[in-house]
Amino acid sequence: MAKDKDNKTNVMRILEKEKIPYHPYFYEHSGEAIDGVSVAKQLGQPVDQVFKTLVTRGASKEFYVFVIPVAKELNLKAAARSVGEKSVEMIHVNEINKTTGYIRGGCSPIGMKKQYVTVVDESCLAQERIIFSGGKIGTQVEVEPSALLKLISASTAHLTMD
Repeated sequence: MAKDKDNKTNVMRILEKEKIPYHPYFYEHSGEAIDGVSVAKQLGQPVDQVFKTLVTRGASKEFYVFVIPVAKELNLKAAARSVGEKSVEMIHVNEINKTTGYIRGGCSPIGMKKQYVTVVDESCLAQERIIFSGGKIGTQVEVEPSALLKLISASTAHLTMD
């Protein structure tokens, strides 16, 4: 658990409130988002264990959240199928904060302004623990996939390009 109150994010507070064990990671950054593969390397963690959070809009204009391994690319057709939409597209970077309350590079599936329908790539089930944004650039959290899925009422599906 995070000991330093200054480093504790809303994501960490939610995990603690729900009594979900987590391990925080902090990495150096210049205030700008860095790609997830670089984050995994900086943390010394397997790239397959580190996930990124992507926000999309469906043909219905509803928002959807997809959580996939950082080295993979979201398959938009598979993503749309997983939420019963005709199509989904990534939202524009300038919509991220307004939609989620987070900024690019610090978007977490936990603690968004609203709980959107969320799907996590099924590869998470092969991991004992996964790592994803702790809610701000420079912060990641590690939890058991089942705990994340239960907390955010997420489903799983194959979401990435092969």
